[in-house]
Amino acid sequence: MIATRLIAAVLLAAPCTAALAQEAPADTPASPHTFTANVTLATEYRYRGLMQTNRRPAIQGGFDYAHESGLYLGNWNSNISWLSDSNSEVSAPIEMDFYGGFRNTFKLADAEFNYDLGVLEYYYPGDYPSGFTRPYTTEVYAGIGYGPVFLKYSHALTNLFGFADSKNSYYIDLTANVPLNVWDLTVNAHVGYQGVKNFSDASYTDWKIGLTKDFGKGLSVAVAYIDTNAKRGVYTNSHGRYLGKATAFASVTKAF
Repeated sequence: MIATRLIAAVLLAAPCTAALAQEAPADTPASPHTFTANVTLATEYRYRGLMQTNRRPAIQGGFDYAHESGLYLGNWNSNISWLSDSNSEVSAPIEMDFYGGFRNTFKLADAEFNYDLGVLEYYYPGDYPSGFTRPYTTEVYAGIGYGPVFLKYSHALTNLFGFADSKNSYYIDLTANVPLNVWDLTVNAHVGYQGVKNFSDASYTDWKIGLTKDFGKGLSVAVAYIDTNAKRGVYTNSHGRYLGKATAFASVTKAF
């Protein structure tokens, strides 16, 4: 009897529910705000071709906010060891990046280009001995792309990663991410040049060739070959390890 009454109540309520559903708006306006997060496990952390974790694994992650206008803000973090590897009196095991900018597209002669303008702060919290040049670095950047190719220029407003009197150093980055349209693979190719102001021996070129596999639902795996022509006399740490040595690299990333 109780079951019969419940069934009857559901049947009686059904037309009312349908009527309410018909009165509700068919479409909810999409939010102009987007919040995302990401986490990565990598065989090591390489930045601009150079070792950041002395060939040890890295765990990385960050958060991003984007507005439909093109405005964005974000934070990205990773474990590092390059600072303590260069000086045992330094204790700074984390890199924290804070950035913001504006990206959008424009058309020129029926061709669509994309661009990106912004500022990036590299922050390394920790303890440093007296007289040590802090590695904190602020760069402004501008980039333009067409199709899978993107060219970016970064300019240091401060000393560059602990090099004394290196303000106005720069980095030029040419990257191509070309979808293969097979197995959700993308070819990743990159070449960059780091110019270090007032220290020409520290300037170098780095390059990378790799593949990224998209597994869907924000999961991807990347493999790459990375190399540089950085001078050993400048980029060898206190353990005798050359920071610009060629390497095979792999990472797993999950985006949320």
